[in-house]
Amino acid sequence: MATLLHSDPDARRPSRARLRRYLLWPALLAALAVPAWANPDGASAGADSASAGGADGARIVRPLILAQAGEAPRRIAAEAIAVIFPDIGDPYRKVFTEIIEGIEDQSKSRVRGYAIAANADPAELQGLLKRSGSKVVIALGRQGLKAAGTLDATLGVVVGGISSVPDADKFNGISLSPDPALLFGRLKTLMPGIRRVIVVYNPQQNEAMMRLAREAARSQGLELQALEAADLASAVRRYETAFATADGRRDALWLPQDSTTVDETTILPLVLKESWNRNVPIFSSSILHVKKGVLFALYPNNFELGRDLASLAGALLNGEPAKRGVTPLRAVRTAFNWRTASHIGLNIDAGQQRSFDFLFPEP
Repeated sequence: MATLLHSDPDARRPSRARLRRYLLWPALLAALAVPAWANPDGASAGADSASAGGADGARIVRPLILAQAGEAPRRIAAEAIAVIFPDIGDPYRKVFTEIIEGIEDQSKSRVRGYAIAANADPAELQGLLKRSGSKVVIALGRQGLKAAGTLDATLGVVVGGISSVPDADKFNGISLSPDPALLFGRLKTLMPGIRRVIVVYNPQQNEAMMRLAREAARSQGLELQALEAADLASAVRRYETAFATADGRRDALWLPQDSTTVDETTILPLVLKESWNRNVPIFSSSILHVKKGVLFALYPNNFELGRDLASLAGALLNGEPAKRGVTPLRAVRTAFNWRTASHIGLNIDAGQQRSFDFLFPEP
């Protein structure tokens, strides 16, 4: 049975409820990293979502249909764009719903969203897409990407909602890792005296991102000291060496989305302690880190990300050649920790404070 959802009038307005959803991104990304999706409580993704499939439990949740947007002079044929995303329960599901709302807003058309179980039948999904007249599929999350790989080659595919994509040059889409140019630009605005950015990364996860970061650093007059670490032990040593020579007046540390070098249990407490003791500013690609003491972070604006993904899908529908490569996230919001800023002697005026989407600790 289809579920009818109406567009959220506050889709672009920050609120505490929306903040809680943004804080779900780190946990959601952890779930995205595993091949099988399951609801946190083991329940189905929604009481009103009918399932299809046999006794083996394979399931594709019936389409999630968002309300049709207002009329526009340029209109994509109804249901030409389909969105496939992991069958996962609330509150995580709301993240995907916000992205789909953005897709609908940009495409000016009704959009069908298909929640895909880990063991869903590819033939059934293919049949549903064919009957709905879908021409382009936007695949969200690793489960969406996996499902998209089983579809007919005549369908255009755009990927999103994934922090990193293996063989990214083979795909067309947008990752969840913020563009280094935006991160460095925000850093320079807050602390013009910074001259060097230090980052510890695993090449297997972030080599492509570091290439972008080097270019972004050069364009903004920054030196990028990128230190490779293939495992947790070498990452610890790299951080110890970096802090031993870091000068908080000229150096800043960047925490990318990297499960090896930004381990939440071992690395993050070490880095936060050293940065506090040595007054070395840290910025991050995760909003959750700001809540724990990092100076600032950029994180996804779900609605605007959906609009950007819809633009890529619209280009395919218009017959334009598919762009190859997964680009970094540019639809971002900013979180800022004023307590950390005060500790390192950074004074932020009222005008700058208004440029932040969320402040920690909350006023």
